[in-house]
Amino acid sequence: MNATQRLARFAVELNYREIPAEVIDRIKACILDTLAVSVYGSTKPWSQTVSKLVRETGARGRSTVFGGNWKAQAAQATLANGVMAHAFELDNVRQPGAGVHPGATAFLPAFAMAEEKKTNGKALLTAFVAACEVVSRIGVAAGNSLERRGFHAPGLTGTFGGAVAAGRLLGLKQSQMVNALGIAGSYSGGLIEFSRCREGAMVKRLHLGKAAEGGVTAALLASEGFAGPESVLEGKFGFCQTFSDSPDLPYLTHRLGTKFESLNICIKRCACHINAHAPIEALQKLRGKIGFAAGDIQEIVVGGIEKLVTHHANYQPKDLMMAQYSIPFCVALSLYFDPTNPESFDESKLTDKKILAMMRKIRLETDSEIEQKGWDRAARVTIGLANKQRHSSLVIHFKGTPRNPLSHSEVEDKARKLTHRLLSERRLDGLVEAVDQLEKIDDVSRIGDLLRQKP
Repeated sequence: MNATQRLARFAVELNYREIPAEVIDRIKACILDTLAVSVYGSTKPWSQTVSKLVRETGARGRSTVFGGNWKAQAAQATLANGVMAHAFELDNVRQPGAGVHPGATAFLPAFAMAEEKKTNGKALLTAFVAACEVVSRIGVAAGNSLERRGFHAPGLTGTFGGAVAAGRLLGLKQSQMVNALGIAGSYSGGLIEFSRCREGAMVKRLHLGKAAEGGVTAALLASEGFAGPESVLEGKFGFCQTFSDSPDLPYLTHRLGTKFESLNICIKRCACHINAHAPIEALQKLRGKIGFAAGDIQEIVVGGIEKLVTHHANYQPKDLMMAQYSIPFCVALSLYFDPTNPESFDESKLTDKKILAMMRKIRLETDSEIEQKGWDRAARVTIGLANKQRHSSLVIHFKGTPRNPLSHSEVEDKARKLTHRLLSERRLDGLVEAVDQLEKIDDVSRIGDLLRQKP
């Protein structure tokens, strides 16, 4: 069998009993985080635009669309919910980076299909793990050149996560899962021009919902006998070799079933791009150690991987999406406001004179040690103060990464902070308990009922 076929076989044959307890714990944390982030994201205007379109044009079904009291068919619900998950730069990612957002593009398709099929909690957990294992390996195998070439990686990889998640719950056979992956490859798409444009950056919010929806549609088509290329991942004109400059094809099946990629899930603390998290944490550590005031700063140098300079050096963001993607903006904001509070990121900050002035003091550069040692998303922050002193801080494993994870209570605290105005306390308590006891739930639709907004 080739790599695509081996991944398909793994996806259909994975047994819940084979999944280590530590993987289930990490997966549950990701699930609670994804649900809370999506409910919060449902309040954003771009999410409501997509939700409105789904409601007006789609057929009713059994899958919850967050932020309301109605349901849609699985693919359409996944489109809306995927946009909500990625609506405000709060959704979880893989660390080290591989262009993979497990919650938005693997769990949400699984959840929508689980509701559609009235599946139990163990089946949902197994489908999510299977999808996470497959999509993460695809992301690593494709490599970081996707975004250097101008593609938005999770918009490409996410279709495979959605296909595996939905396909597993549809009960696809191995040959059908191969077809689902083959079809999903043709749904892969998304350009990163939003990071350079003056208008239209909102499209970034759409990419993950579109990818997840495409994966669900691919699985549904495969279940009806529609075929896709059986070498879609490793073939000469397949996903990895077409989109990547130097694909690592052996990683597609690297220690499949013994090394669980699901343990590499990273849960965000701040409502900004993941590459801004280490710089913000490094600056906060320096401030805690030295006790300087923002007015004392003459210069801030942020060193990291090359992508910081090529993709995140936007000094004149025109909307919130571009601002959340801009490291100078996020670092400057963190000196005056709490970056872990999503309410800190609002339209007024785009014209805040303190932030704009501080941004002019921030310089991004490639750090040779970080690049050479492969410390993905690490940052070295150096500040120059008015008294001529200079201080540096290096952060490699920032809070939320697999090597420095959020605790169970910290994940719960984030979920409560995001949803306390949208869900009643009773429903919020019920959601936390339902995720904690997910393997004991007979019908996961009860979770969807808990996610309805306050009357």
